[in-house]
Amino acid sequence: MLSVAGLTVSYGPFQAVSDVSLDVRAGELVVLLGANGAGKTTLFRALSGMTRATAGSRITFDGRDLTMLKPGAIVDAGMSHCPEGRKLFPALSVMNNLRLGAYRCGDRAEIERRLERVLSLFPTLKERLGDPAGALSGGQQQMVAIGRALMAEPRLLLLDEPSVSLAPKVVRQVLETVAAINRAGTMVLLAEQNAYAALHIANRGYVLEAGRVVLEGSAGDLMQHDEVRRAYMGA
Repeated sequence: MLSVAGLTVSYGPFQAVSDVSLDVRAGELVVLLGANGAGKTTLFRALSGMTRATAGSRITFDGRDLTMLKPGAIVDAGMSHCPEGRKLFPALSVMNNLRLGAYRCGDRAEIERRLERVLSLFPTLKERLGDPAGALSGGQQQMVAIGRALMAEPRLLLLDEPSVSLAPKVVRQVLETVAAINRAGTMVLLAEQNAYAALHIANRGYVLEAGRVVLEGSAGDLMQHDEVRRAYMGA
């Protein structure tokens, strides 16, 4: 479904992502592992059209070339991006933050249907819909951020570092919900540093270092790989 070939992103003379190739197959949850600065966020920004890839890069989704499309057209094609750090509008209500995710949809009844689906995934938000998003806990804010991305009804969700700055119990809850989203039919490309938790819910994974893919394989194989265990699991 998603196929990335030779993806390179440069900031002036600095190559943040270099010749990356990866894919997400129908129904999969794929994890992208890497330390801070490995290039995960730059890769996601390129996939969602917010950062332009260099010549020779190719991004296709369901057979359609997305490489040069603008972000709105990529959302229309079926990909939605939940960024690192959540990027909510703190003064706006939870309801309005969620509704912003459906900005490409002009059907009010359809927006309400999408909202009901999101709230079924995150029932604790039902009592906070009128509250400013900035007043929520970190875990609840992450729920809003994921819910906002889901309001676009994506076929593929790009989820960048959802566990950052969250307590371990909350991380488990968030990742369990991500797994449920995948089981319900949405493909997920998940960028994470928490390798142990991420690989437990993933089908396959890639390891990114200094902007390059250095390892790839099934979740089980990566879980047992000495370099992955040493770098990301403290083993």
